[in-house]
Amino acid sequence: MLKRYQTVAGYGQTEIEINKSRFIAYVKRVETEEMAVAFIAEIKKKHWNATHNCSAYIIGENDQYQKADDDGEPSGTAGKPILEIIKKMGLKDTVIVVTRYFGGIKLGAGGLIRAYGKSASTGIKEVGIIERQGHTRISVQIDYTLLGMLENQLRMQDYIIADKEFTDKINLIVLEKIGQEEELKQKITDWTAGNVLFSIAGEEYVDTLLPFEE
Repeated sequence: MLKRYQTVAGYGQTEIEINKSRFIAYVKRVETEEMAVAFIAEIKKKHWNATHNCSAYIIGENDQYQKADDDGEPSGTAGKPILEIIKKMGLKDTVIVVTRYFGGIKLGAGGLIRAYGKSASTGIKEVGIIERQGHTRISVQIDYTLLGMLENQLRMQDYIIADKEFTDKINLIVLEKIGQEEELKQKITDWTAGNVLFSIAGEEYVDTLLPFEE
């Protein structure tokens, strides 16, 4: 699991017109290359009569899956500028399809590069960008008498309590950023005077919506 990365917030679409050509951008967060390929196929089927359905994606923790497709536009004028926008914004696990309906006016290579880049950027802005930060799920087992105090301490310091389990003891699942687990465990040990048991209950991402910067 990565400590943190940025991606699009979900799914969305936008449309712009440039010299009478319609450019419709479809943006989606995906987790596998198969999901990206399926999404591209879905948009191509939806817009089977479009002049072009150009696309690009970056997938994987190390950006190991990347592809750009010009779909009939001059080489390097459509898929690549879409891909470069994804890279420029530092996004992972993102697929974009830009559908073009030709309006009768040729844009030239430079015009196409700018149009597809602008369409991709506009689509990302519409969907929004999130930062996904890796957290460890720490299981905190305490007596019932300590629950109110510990919940207050955690919330006052903006820790996330992801779950609670009630048996003969109380088990709280508390999220802490990867690499900072020992600091939290020490705080809880101090607050409870050592009357606590810890275990690790997995990992998960916590998402934060970021302001859009072009």
